[in-house]
Amino acid sequence: MGISDENWKGVILALISSGFIGASFIIKKKGLKRAAAATGVRAGVGGYYYLLEPLWWLGMVTMIVGEIANFVAYAFAPAVLVTPLGALSIIVSAILAHIVLKEKLHHLGILGCVMCIVGSVIIVIHAPKEHPIESVMEIWTMATQPAFLAYLCSVVVLVFILVFHFVPSCGHSNVLVYTGICSSAGSLSVMSVKALGTSLKLTLQGNNQLIYPETWFFMLVVATCIIIQMNYLNKALDTFNTAVVSPIYYVMFTTLTILASVIMFKDWDGQSGGTIVSDICGFIIVLSGTILLHSTRDFERSPSFREGNIITPLSPSLSARLCNGNAESFKHDEENVPSSESMCLKRQEL
Repeated sequence: MGISDENWKGVILALISSGFIGASFIIKKKGLKRAAAATGVRAGVGGYYYLLEPLWWLGMVTMIVGEIANFVAYAFAPAVLVTPLGALSIIVSAILAHIVLKEKLHHLGILGCVMCIVGSVIIVIHAPKEHPIESVMEIWTMATQPAFLAYLCSVVVLVFILVFHFVPSCGHSNVLVYTGICSSAGSLSVMSVKALGTSLKLTLQGNNQLIYPETWFFMLVVATCIIIQMNYLNKALDTFNTAVVSPIYYVMFTTLTILASVIMFKDWDGQSGGTIVSDICGFIIVLSGTILLHSTRDFERSPSFREGNIITPLSPSLSARLCNGNAESFKHDEENVPSSESMCLKRQEL
C-alpha cells in the first residue's frame, strides 16, 4: 500500500517529536533530582521547587518543541499512525538514560529498541490514509456520537477515581496510578489536539474555523488535559525509575489513544482485514519491544522497602517492580534520615 504525501508529513513530524520528547524525559529527570537535592522536598511528595530549576525548564522547552511537532503531525496523519511512533521516544529515552543517568541498557534492551523500530515501520506501511475533513463541525459530530460519549464518560470517571481515591492511598507505591491518570487524560488530549490541529490547518488554507465555538472548546480541553498530564507525569518521574515510567506510560497512552481514535474518527473504516491485522501486529511488536526494553534494564534496587515501620522484602516479579517504585526514592529517603552517631554528636554539642 502506497503512503500518501499527507501521511509522510505526519511521519516525519512524529519522528522529530519522538526525538525531542525522549530527550525531555532525561533533562526533566535531572532537573527534578537537582531541585530535590537543593531543597530536600521532592515533586513526588508535593514539592514544586523544580519550577525554579533552569534544567527542568530546559526539559519543558524540549518537550514543548516535541509536542508542537506532534501536534502538527496529527493534522496530517491519523492517530493510529502518529501515536505508535511515540515508541521511538522510548528508544531515545533509554539511550540517554544509559549515558546520562547511568541506567544500564543490556543487549536484550537493544533488541527491544530494534523491535520498536520494526513495529513502527510495519505501522507506517499499513497505516490508513487520513480521511478528508471539511470543517470542525464534522469533528464535533464525531465527538458527540454515542460510542465516543460513552468512552469519554468512562475516562472522566476513571480519572476522578484515580485522583481522589488511589492517589492518596497508593500513588507513591504503584506506578500505574500516576501513569493511568496521564494516559487517560492523554487519550482525550490527542483527540482534541487532532480536532484543533485540523481546524487551524483549514483556517490557514482560507476556511476560517475560529468562528466556531467548538474550536475554542477543543482548545480548552487540550489545555486542561495537558496540565493534568504534566502534573502527574512529573510526580511519576520523580517517584519511579525512568525505565519504569517511560514504557508503561507509552503502552497505556498509545493503547487508549488508538482506541479513542478508532471510535471517534473511525480510522479503520474502509480498510481491508489484512491491513488492520498488519497494523495491529505492528503495534503488538512495538509493545513487546517496550516491555522487553523495560524488563532488561538494570535497576539499582534496595533489597527492601519501607511500609510504615515494617521492612518487607521485594519480590523479583515484574508486578512487584511496577508497584514498589525505584531505588532512587528509597535512597533519597535514607539519605535524609540522620544516623544515630550524628544524632549523638549533635546532642553532645548542645
